[in-house]
Formats: sequence, structure tokens, C-alpha cells
Amino acid sequence: MWTADEIAQLCYAHYSVKLPKQGKPEPNREWTLLAAVVKIQSPANQVCDATDKEVPVTKEVVSMGTGTKCIGQSKMRKSGDILNDSHAEIIARRSFQRYLLHQLHLAAVLKEDSVFVPGTQRGLWKLRPDLSFVFFSSHTPCGDASIIPMLEFEEQPCCPVIRNWAINSPVEKSNNLEDSKNKRDCEDPGSSVAKKMRLGTPAMTLSNSIAHHETQESGSIKPDVSSSNLTKEELDTANGIAPGSFKVVDVYRTGAKCVPGETGDLRKPGAAYHQVGLLRVKPGRGDRTCSMSCSDKMARWNVLGCQGALLMHFLEEPIYLSAVVIGKCPYSQEAMRRALTGRCQEVLALPRGFGVPELKIEQSSLLFEQSRCAVQMQRADIPGRLVPCGAAISWSAVPEHPLDVTANGFPQGITKKEIGSPRARSRISKVELFRSFQKLLSSITEDKQPDSVRVQKLDTYQEYKEAASAYQEAWSALRKKPSFASWIRNPPDYHQFK
Repeated sequence: MWTADEIAQLCYAHYSVKLPKQGKPEPNREWTLLAAVVKIQSPANQVCDATDKEVPVTKEVVSMGTGTKCIGQSKMRKSGDILNDSHAEIIARRSFQRYLLHQLHLAAVLKEDSVFVPGTQRGLWKLRPDLSFVFFSSHTPCGDASIIPMLEFEEQPCCPVIRNWAINSPVEKSNNLEDSKNKRDCEDPGSSVAKKMRLGTPAMTLSNSIAHHETQESGSIKPDVSSSNLTKEELDTANGIAPGSFKVVDVYRTGAKCVPGETGDLRKPGAAYHQVGLLRVKPGRGDRTCSMSCSDKMARWNVLGCQGALLMHFLEEPIYLSAVVIGKCPYSQEAMRRALTGRCQEVLALPRGFGVPELKIEQSSLLFEQSRCAVQMQRADIPGRLVPCGAAISWSAVPEHPLDVTANGFPQGITKKEIGSPRARSRISKVELFRSFQKLLSSITEDKQPDSVRVQKLDTYQEYKEAASAYQEAWSALRKKPSFASWIRNPPDYHQFK
């Protein structure tokens, strides 16, 4: 039907051609991350033309996001008009929700063709059976999916990451990003280590030259793998390597911190630095955020769907992703499965329509041209520091104002005096998505509205979310699993806006 490279190429082309320069990184000085949702339309009859040739599927980017930052807890607003989390994956998902709201408007109000068809209950809709959605990210999600084993091996054609070779060195914080050990940070191509590497097919490990460099240049000692809680199966089967063939010498680092109440990272040398399978919070500079890692959020989507609580009022079933494709970067199939699906298995007492669907996970061999690694290779000997782009781009396949560019959680260019006004709201902020939801609801006659919004008087954002009973029941069932019990939830007073 499709390949990982086809999905990646489609997203990269859309970014280059369809998105304007506004919000993109400054050439040779800035980098960013990219994520998108791709609609896949499969023909009802695969062999249906006169020549008996297989009819290809139709692929279309319906939402896209870029970004690397999130705001600290002290900058959160109870009015719902600021984007707390602007990592690319989260921007793409919110942009997707905006797209779904528009598609519901087409179906329920305008009676036009849409991705939705009527459900079996009054006021409810479901996804057309010939459609599915693939999620693309140019890099592995921050958090658990980025804790990747590094094995002793021959040449591993992978873009090496920046690593602090000193044992037990303090974590260097960057501006609301993963720290300097982050799997998203690529080694300087001009370094003595990188010169020994070539950039080829993505892999999850570093070569023997990296391990030897660690011993020879810094005097560090290869860690005792038994002290890490990476399972033997994960270590032995990672990337298809025969069990017991190679020794794990380290793991890629993530800057996401374990949530309060969780067992913390061991922070021992090498492979024993992290504990895996834990909930994590994105870091900030001196101000801890309340944003869960992208690995955690994507795992949650695999049970609750990508549509969120508000849209569940209109849907008979959640909107699940059929696949996740990752761009060229340090990668581990085992880590991805552990983080996105392994922690979600055997969730008990899910309501009707909810489940834990099988998720296809693949990696592309194509590198995002404005990723840190690509930009660092392009800039060669250009002086100056390479920094993350401060802006986040949201794009949705909607007819009016598809593009939304933000910085620090607000539309780019907004002054401090304007904050609090309608103009100073991103179109994918909570309050604006809520406004779009209310507009859709008011456009539908009461006798055709879903029962969940008719049986009681609802007013605030929080009340509408809580009234999506099936969604809340599924969320409660997921939180009963120990691996999700410590999920950080914003206090209710942050959801009382109307």
C-alpha cells in the first residue's frame, strides 16, 4: 500500500512546497523537528481498472507541525489561550483535530463529502471504512522511545548524537528542549568521532569506534548492563541482532524527567543511566513543565484515540492511527514498540469502541533537511552556534487560515499588550479548538445533536470534556495500569474557561 520512504517524502515535499518561509528555521543557524498526519485512502477494489493493474492508494497530508519547545509551569494560563506544548508531534495532532472538526462540519452541517459517514446512533459519526491515518515524525518521540540501546557492533551507519563522555556529569539544560545528551542532538560532523562514521541506512546503535573513543579519549569504563532495567529481549533482539552477539555499551539519553512519584533514573554510567518504561515530563530551563513526553502522549493516543474528549461527543468510535513512521535518526524498533504499544497492553474494562489496536511502526531512510543533524552537516565550518528554531508551525487541511505560526505559545509577532485578546490566540489553542467545537454544535439542530450534549446543561471546557463519558471511562481504565498511574493532569481550574 505504501512504504515508509513514500510517507516521509510526501511530508518533506509538503513542508518544502506548501508551507511558506514564515516560522521555518533560519538557514545554517537553526533546526527544527517535523511531524504530520497522512490520510490514506484505499480503493474498495484493488484491481478495478480496465488494464487489471493494481490501483494505488491515495496519500494526502492533512495536518503538519514543527517545533521543539514547551512552556514552563509558571507560564501556563487558566484562559486556555497559550500552547503549553509545542513539540512537533503535539502540534501535528492538534492540527489534526482542527482538520477533523472541519470534516465534521462538512458532514453534519453542509451535508458534503467528508471523511465521516453516519454512525448507528443519533448525532454520531464514524470514519469511512476506506480511510486510515498514518503519523509521521522526523525523529523518535522524546521520552521512553528515545532510550535506545547502543551495541558493540561493526560499522553502524547512523547519525551519532552528542554525548557527554564524562561520567556522572550534570545534565546541561537547553531552552525547553531535551538536554545535551538528548537523542535529538547530533554529533558535530567535524569531530574525530564523526569522521569515522558514515551516514547511511538508519540504525539504533553506534559503531565500535564510538565505544573505543569513549574508553580511549575520556577514560570511561563500559557499564555493567545488568544494572539497567532494559530487558534481555529488548537488548538481544533490538534491530534484528542475534541474541548474545553483542554487548550493550550505552543508551541514548532523553532529557525528559521521570514524573514525581515514579522511580527515578539510576543515572549510572552508560547503559544503566536510564530506567525504561516510565512516564516522563518534558524539561524546561529552570521551570519544570507539566507536559508529558511525546512517547507517553502517543501511547495514550493508541488507547484513547487522537481526537480528544471534545470530538468524542460526535464520534461512535475513536480515531486511531494505523501506523507511525519515523524519519532517519537514531532508532530502535524495540524501544518504539515498548514505548508506544507495550505499555498499553491488557488495559481492562475499556468501553465499547475503545481498544488497543495493532500499530504498525516503521522507519524511513530519508533525513529531514532541516533536522539538527542535516543542518549541522550542511553548515560545515560556518562559525556560530546552531540553535533550535524558536517558532512552531501548525498547518491543517482546512479552507480558512490553514497556517498558524507561534512562538512561546502565542501567535508569532504578538506583543505583551495584546496577550489576552482573541487576536493573541493560536488557532490550535484549547480555547480556540473549544470555540470551533461550540460553533459546530450550535450549527446542528438540537434534535440531531448527540445525546451526550443534550441530557445536561454544559458550559465550560471542563464540563464538556467530562461529559464525554466513554472517553473518560477509557482514560480511567488506562490510568489504572501502574505504567500510567502517575500521569500529570492539569488542575481543574485550568479548564474552566467558556
